[in-house]
Amino acid sequence: MTAHPFWSAGTAATGDTEMTILNPYTGEAVGTVSVPTPEQVEEAVAAAHAAAAEAAALPAHVRASALDHVCGRMAERAEEIAQVITAESGKAIKWARAEVGRAVSVFRWAAEESRRDSGELQRLDTDAGGVGRMALIRRVPKGPVLGIPPFNFPLNLVAHKIGPAIAVGAPIILKPAPATPMTALLLGEIIAETDLPRGMVSVLPMPNDSAAALITDDRLPVVSFTGGAFGWEIQRRVPHKHLILELGGNAAAVVLDDADLDRAARRVALFGNSQAGQVCIGVQRVVVTETVHDAFVPRLVAQVEALGTGDPADPGTDVGPMIDEAAAERVLSWVGEAVEAGARVLTGGTRDGVTMAPTVLVDVPSEARVVRQEVFGPVLVVQRVADTDAAFAAVNDSDYGLQAGVFTRDLPTAFRAHRELEVGGVIIGDVPTFRADQMPYGGVKGSGVGKEGVRAAMTDLSEERVMVLTGIDL
Repeated sequence: MTAHPFWSAGTAATGDTEMTILNPYTGEAVGTVSVPTPEQVEEAVAAAHAAAAEAAALPAHVRASALDHVCGRMAERAEEIAQVITAESGKAIKWARAEVGRAVSVFRWAAEESRRDSGELQRLDTDAGGVGRMALIRRVPKGPVLGIPPFNFPLNLVAHKIGPAIAVGAPIILKPAPATPMTALLLGEIIAETDLPRGMVSVLPMPNDSAAALITDDRLPVVSFTGGAFGWEIQRRVPHKHLILELGGNAAAVVLDDADLDRAARRVALFGNSQAGQVCIGVQRVVVTETVHDAFVPRLVAQVEALGTGDPADPGTDVGPMIDEAAAERVLSWVGEAVEAGARVLTGGTRDGVTMAPTVLVDVPSEARVVRQEVFGPVLVVQRVADTDAAFAAVNDSDYGLQAGVFTRDLPTAFRAHRELEVGGVIIGDVPTFRADQMPYGGVKGSGVGKEGVRAAMTDLSEERVMVLTGIDL
């Protein structure tokens, strides 16, 4: 099996070691990727550092044209890319195809935002001392970026690192997740077809423990990390760097008295279990008011049991395998702990190798790990509460705050949720799993710092620079 080359400063290269990538569902090898040597990593970082000034000065049309090219080529190769996503991550093919479509959109948005990024003019004669002066405020890149995405969205979360970086003119070193590097390498191949400067984009697959030198390298002053609690360790190691940390959550879906129960059950079931629950904003906690609880729960269980589970290559599969057997074992053990503490399993609660059966739990103690931590698996915890006050208090009773969903048709309640819920995003009438790729995305509390979403990420990767023009007759 020929090893996939990595992309160093836009050029294909190979190292002296390889990583074998396994299909989580079958356990079979689906590819090998070449791992750069320390010397090759140094060459890529040096090239990014050397390219910083040229990248920042790139005309908007050059950046936009490159992003348009990536967008178009990804659309042309969509099915090929989706098959790679499924092969290396175990993601059901229906979700892999949707992920490609989203990533195409990310690069389209990045191209559009790079064209409209014109800065701001301010007249300064609002005070007597500013007569004859005007300020031009533009954003400039903070410098080269280290992007570290997770395994669960091996294309779209990579796109959210690379697209905004190109759009603002910042070189980027991308270290893909060790379990799912082939998709990122395919994207690197497409990017290499553009006329971007050498050093603008490198894709360097490597084991996680080999990335320490990249994290601490001062030539990469920005770190954009999506993953688990290790993000706080990055903050501890490099407090002087600008960090964008998306660190997950235990997202809640609130079902209030006026909710459409059938719709809520369908959406919660699907998006608590899609991609085997391995989604930062996948539904984990289902907070249901007393009035509708007994009518809602049987609907939810029926919808969960109707989901197609199994082979991710089957277009009818909704819930594929977890990323590896250790992950499935961990989730099952957390369910077992909850049951020992008094929880009841209404459906699921078993696993077959790497596949965890979609599970619904009730009567779960508030301190159980399936409530307090991020399960990152196909487990729904139903919590019965008295009313809207108690529901919102339950959502906020968490160390995390990424997104929340509120099923209500009452406009004042929607605005109250937006005001009171301690999360980065509130989705009214749907699950917390909804994300439009152009909207600001990020959380509070243990869910991290900074924002993604194309425009928001461009802002986070850049800083304001002011020029004052003097002697202007306004």
